[in-house]
Amino acid sequence: MIRAGIGGWTYEPWRGSFYPQGLAHSRELEFASRKLTAIEINGTFYRNQKPDTFRKWAGETPPGFVFSLKAPRYAVNKRVLAEAGPSVQLFVESGFVELGDKLGPILWQFAPTKKFDAADFGAFLALLPREVKGQGLRHVLEVRHESFRSPEFFELAQKAGAAIVLADSDDYPCIAQETAGFTYARLMKSRQEEPTGYAHAELTGWMERAQNWAAGGRDAFVYFINGAKERAPAAAQAFLAMLGKE
Repeated sequence: MIRAGIGGWTYEPWRGSFYPQGLAHSRELEFASRKLTAIEINGTFYRNQKPDTFRKWAGETPPGFVFSLKAPRYAVNKRVLAEAGPSVQLFVESGFVELGDKLGPILWQFAPTKKFDAADFGAFLALLPREVKGQGLRHVLEVRHESFRSPEFFELAQKAGAAIVLADSDDYPCIAQETAGFTYARLMKSRQEEPTGYAHAELTGWMERAQNWAAGGRDAFVYFINGAKERAPAAAQAFLAMLGKE
């Protein structure tokens, strides 16, 4: 299964370009979820949502649509990650299971200044549950410091069953190590001068990579994030069109 989408669904420059002129803000998720196959929720990074909110989001989106959730900053920004247990538990109990089969991977995004410490990071990974209320969880790690380009980190991630973000970025390391049964790519090089953010040849390259992941039995999540954010919906739609899923 290959899913593609954007980060969030509320962004002023998308109104009148991606969203039809005059579309009620309350219907933007409904609209976006019918043009894309996934959305990465950023709001959960800043505060926990309520079960009713997750239930509402699930109800506004079509069958087969998936949300990825960015885990809260108060868990990933701790100086000592091994002490994040209460924060992780609070997030796990926030009610995101109400998304049901629309719950995608949970993204744990670390600051660019966070360096790899094997003991501390291993203790953190041990805090991440494999399931909640009988629903399996998939975890993905976005590490943004070169010290994580380490076989020891890869081994820890694989042991935890967590994927490592494949980042297409000028600022963060691109780590293509496979450590879980799915691949999670965050593409951050959209350019304003390209109507689809990425040039056709670039999108074709990412499409072929995603097809190879899927052919190898791996789910693929491809998000167009940052860069020229106003181009993200067009990039994701062009990518899906190449896959024949528009």
